Order: sequence, then structure tokens, then C-alpha cells
Amino acid sequence: MTEYTEVFLGTAFSSNSPRELNILEKHIFCINKDGMIEKIVSPEETEYQHLLDVYSGKENFHRLAEGQYFLPGFVDLHVHAPQWAQSGTALDIPLYDWLNTYTFPLESRFSDLSFAENVYQDVVNTLLANGTTTALYFATVHKEASLLLAEICAKKGQRGLVGKVVMDNPEQNPDYYRDADTQTALADTEEFILAVKELAKSTKQGVYPVVTPRFIPSCTDDALKGLGELAAKYDTHVQSHCSESDWEHGYVQDRFEKNDAFALHDFGLLREKSVMAHCNFLNDDDADLFAETGTAVSHCPISNAYFANSVIPIAHLHEKGVEIGLGCDLSGGFSPSLFDNARQAVMSSRMLEDGVDTNLPAEQRGVPASRITINEAFYFATAGGGESLSLPIGRLAENYAWDVQIIDTKLASAKLPIFNADEDLHDVFQKVMYLVRPENIREVWVQGEKVHERK
Repeated sequence: MTEYTEVFLGTAFSSNSPRELNILEKHIFCINKDGMIEKIVSPEETEYQHLLDVYSGKENFHRLAEGQYFLPGFVDLHVHAPQWAQSGTALDIPLYDWLNTYTFPLESRFSDLSFAENVYQDVVNTLLANGTTTALYFATVHKEASLLLAEICAKKGQRGLVGKVVMDNPEQNPDYYRDADTQTALADTEEFILAVKELAKSTKQGVYPVVTPRFIPSCTDDALKGLGELAAKYDTHVQSHCSESDWEHGYVQDRFEKNDAFALHDFGLLREKSVMAHCNFLNDDDADLFAETGTAVSHCPISNAYFANSVIPIAHLHEKGVEIGLGCDLSGGFSPSLFDNARQAVMSSRMLEDGVDTNLPAEQRGVPASRITINEAFYFATAGGGESLSLPIGRLAENYAWDVQIIDTKLASAKLPIFNADEDLHDVFQKVMYLVRPENIREVWVQGEKVHERK
């Protein structure tokens, strides 16, 4: 019989598909030395009792208590790690003003590695405590501080995909916060890629370098072209902002006489491992290009409510074959929790479908077929995120990483309203998704290693 490194027993929720929830009631999950789910055994299988006989009572056997459940770890596709220091402030001003008054002055401070370490340690700890096992991070223009973020992810056990931000356009970036010039930006990016790839060799859960033009306005044509070439040379992930707001979308149209999607594609920045944040103003041609190139959308519903000037038709984009994941977008989004963002994704989609202008007749007020369900939002936060990153994460299934959060619904200070022991598990799942707070997340595991425990 195969020997497993860890064995878990409990009820789990995972996604079979965007709309179909997979409920694994009282299943056994067998984890190998690489932190992968090697075998899942249901109570009906003959091996089930044998596994219980062999592993019960051992240190590597973990049985969930009554009222506890497994969820896949969340995959957050858009986090500005340095902006954790300003989360919850200045959300009432336009995007352009917000960047120049608050965000760029803050990010410029990350040349100070001591300051950077304090913020980055805390943001990684906070995301892990909120159930985020994989995060796609924007850092800053500073090569050393960006590498420090990757090192902190590696040490704390979070799967971090980290980008040294490129901002070389002197017309759009302040003098005090930008790359010295295009050549320096590209050289620093290449050195950063090589350093993170070296770090990854000794990191069980993986850390990954990400080519990161902040967005088109921040970058010169030469920088965008060079970054596309680096992404191809090293087969890295790519991230940026795309068609986020009226201002940014209009700027790109004026500069290139085309939308963001096609401009980015011209520079080689739309590829299978590309993730573009926001994308509220994508048209159908843009969406077809995303689907064709394998480029994913990071849907940031809380941030969009503040800065995107619109509600993204996320159901329509997904129907057209675009990969979708969720992002919290610290600090354009105030919450580090993908639970909060999943809830907002559902609410925003309902508002888009129903409309908001009561001066219009009901049948003219909204956009039909726009709503998504909590099952779909859960899929975007887990399996959809894994697919967007082309990594075997986000599902509780064989040959996927054991990235999980253990949810306790009976915690005295945050008890969920579950009063019947035999309550339908679909209803339990919905209560978990809508009502869980960080204190309900008792443990978090990444790649078979416990990385967070709430005492």
C-alpha cells in the first residue's frame, strides 16, 4: 500500500464546472510528499475503511470536527502588495487623482527595504489568513524590493507570482517614481526574472516571475515591445491593467487608435499565461482575442465599484470562452478577502442585469443574462483562477495541489446559522460563501504544508 505524507478526512466543497458544485461528503484525501492530492476515496469504496484503520491515531491523520469543511485555497489574480499600506483610504476620488495623490507617493517609498519588508510581511500574512493560497502580485518599480516580496512568499509558504512593475514613460509618470529609462527597466526586469526563477528551485509551492507593464499609459512603446520579448524568452506569466476606466480606455484609443487588447497583443503581451485586470470596457472583438490567445480576465468587483466607471459583463465574457478569475485589487478594493469579492461579484452582476435607473421601464433598465450565481463566483475564486494561471490549483481533485482552507462554522464568536445536523450541504455551502469571516478560517494549507492556524 502507498504511504501518504498527510491524510485528511472531512467534507469538502469544490467546483466541477462554473455552475456545478462538487460536494465530497466525508471523503479521505491522500497527500503525497510533493503536496499533491494523490488519491481521493469516498466512503463507498472498499479502500476507505482500510485507510482509516492504517492512519487513524497517527500524527499525519487529520479528521475535521463537526461543522468544519474544506474549501480550496483562493487564487487572487490581482493584488498591489505595496498598496496594503493605504487600504481603506481615498476611495472617493477619480482614478487618475488617486494614483498621483496617494498611490505613487506610497509606492515610491519601497526603495526603503525596511519599509518594504514590514508591509510585505503583513500583506502576505493577511492574505493567507483570509484563505488566499496563491496571489498574483504587482510590486513596485524597485527590483530589490520586488525580489524581497518573492522571498517572503517563499518563506511563508504562499504561492506567489510577483511582478517588478515597469513605468518608464516620462510623460505619464512622476519624476520621483518611475524607471530611470527604458533600458534600465528592461534590464532590471530580466535580472528579476532570473533571480525569481533561481529562488523557485528551492520553493516547494512555487514562486514565479511575472512580466508587469503597469498599464499602457505608464510605458513607452519600446518598453512594451521589450517586455513582450522577455515574456516569450523566459515563458513567464504576464499581467497588466486593461480597459479599466473611461480615462485609461480613452487614453489608449487616442494613442494607438485601437483598444487595449489589440495594442497589448501587438506587443506580444497577450498569451496563454497572461492575466489582465479589470477589462470593463472589452468589446466582443477584444473578448474573442482574449479567448483566442488564452488571456484571462481578473475580475475585481469591489475595486470596479470605485474606479471602473462601469459594471463588467462578466457572464457575457465567460460565455464567449474567456478565462475568468477573481482579484481583490488592494487597494483600489478595500478588502483582502476573496469571500468579500465573490459576494460583490454576485451583487454587481445582479445590478447589471436588473439595471439601476428607475426612470426607465423594467424591460429597458438592465442588461439581460448578466447575473452570476455564488457557485460561479466560487469557481472564479478557485478553479477559474487556477486555469487562468495554467497551474494545477483551485480544485480538490486528484493531481491538484493540496491548497485548502478549513472552515469552522461553529466558532462561538462567528457561528454560522446552521441549526440542523442534516441541513442540505448545498445550503451549508451558500452560508459559508456569504457569511464566513476571517476568524472562521481555522487552518490554511499550501502544497501540503500548514501555513496558517488561528488559535
